Amino acid sequence: MRLAELSERSGVPIATIKYYLREGLLAPGRQINARTAEYDEEHLRRLRLVRAMIQVGRVPVATVREVLGHVDDDALPRTIRLGAALWALPQVPEPDEDDEYVRGAHDVADELLESLGWSNAKALVTISPSYRSLVVAMAALRRLGYDWDPQLLLAYARLMHGAAVLDLDFVETHASEAEKVETAVLGAILVEPMLQALHRLAQEEESARRYGFGEQE
Repeated sequence: MRLAELSERSGVPIATIKYYLREGLLAPGRQINARTAEYDEEHLRRLRLVRAMIQVGRVPVATVREVLGHVDDDALPRTIRLGAALWALPQVPEPDEDDEYVRGAHDVADELLESLGWSNAKALVTISPSYRSLVVAMAALRRLGYDWDPQLLLAYARLMHGAAVLDLDFVETHASEAEKVETAVLGAILVEPMLQALHRLAQEEESARRYGFGEQE
């Protein structure tokens, strides 16, 4: 397809596509002549990913370039490739390790991983942004006096593992390695907010089932 058709099918203006090409976010098309290039379905798929990251996820262009570099790195094993792409997305800042609440959150998080038998996650705690996000959130709760029951956290974590199985099962339905990693990145940007919305809807449904809509007794 020519540039105009790529723009029409993707919904991305031609000027924006040219900007993505200049920034290296989109591979050049096959050159037909000095002024014309041809693009294919892979360009269309990548363009939709870039658009989702920048316009929906509000990911900076430099970060998008870094993420796509990991997506396209055939030298990396799949697990490392997936992790590198997801970890390159914006993350929470490093917590203050001297903070007593942070230290306490580390202890609870480590005990949680041990109880779950998540040996791989435990091996990555020093570099994992996901582990860091967990510690930061738990420390904030503890600082405000909301110390969650470890058994409740354990139940939530087991539910999340079930969600992760569904995630990876869906990733496996895609053919190429690049498509698999792209799907995981899209999941982090688009599917996680959808799951959060489903969680809220489930809370609303359960609240109505338990307490109804009538006046408070």
